[in-house]
Amino acid sequence: MCTRISLTLDAVALQTAFPDYAIPREWRPRYNIAPGGPVLVVPNTAPPRATFFVWGLIPPWARPDARGRFRSFVNARAETAGQKPAFRAALRRRRCLVLADGFYEWHGPKGQRQPWRFTLRDGRPFALAGIWERRWTADGSEILTCAILTTQANARVRPIHPRMPVILPPEAYAIWLQPGEVAPQDLAPYLRPYPPEAMRGYPVHPRVNNPRYDRDDAVRPWTPPQGSRLPWEDAS
Repeated sequence: MCTRISLTLDAVALQTAFPDYAIPREWRPRYNIAPGGPVLVVPNTAPPRATFFVWGLIPPWARPDARGRFRSFVNARAETAGQKPAFRAALRRRRCLVLADGFYEWHGPKGQRQPWRFTLRDGRPFALAGIWERRWTADGSEILTCAILTTQANARVRPIHPRMPVILPPEAYAIWLQPGEVAPQDLAPYLRPYPPEAMRGYPVHPRVNNPRYDRDDAVRPWTPPQGSRLPWEDAS
């Protein structure tokens, strides 16, 4: 699963990194983005521009519970999204780039789980493969929600977690953002683990466990206490 991401660049730097998509001026760096809140995405609508969607896809057939809450999906498995009722229509017709510069995974037993942050080795921001849905509430309000596709972890992430989000290579952006229907088999070549040699990972402070903690020290490397060595071959 992928349940936390970061995007630590300001709007100017982000616009430089993604020159093809207009970045909202109101964007501010985020260090610990959790499900249920806004994420910065580029949907496959024309013209393609970055905007804010709620992280947690609500399928079109979902019905609210007694409290008016909808069941939502933070992630979708890339291997099966094309067959699952909650995701198959969105994968074919409603795709988006979820902008990020890092993601978090956890390792260890319950109550002692250590967060790790994974980035590209060169520190560049990247785009995660996302799908989105539009829903209208009873009062006529529009809700735009999204989920992040995941795949099997590469050798860099695997010692910490068996799954990782799909990081799209830049050459895949055009087909991912193509308006209209795209067959799942045409998307499959891009739904693979990112090359491990192009990534790095390191432990971060357990305060990241709190989804409300969103300060810049959340992304800094942290040395666990002596004696709590983790199974990692290269934390550089």
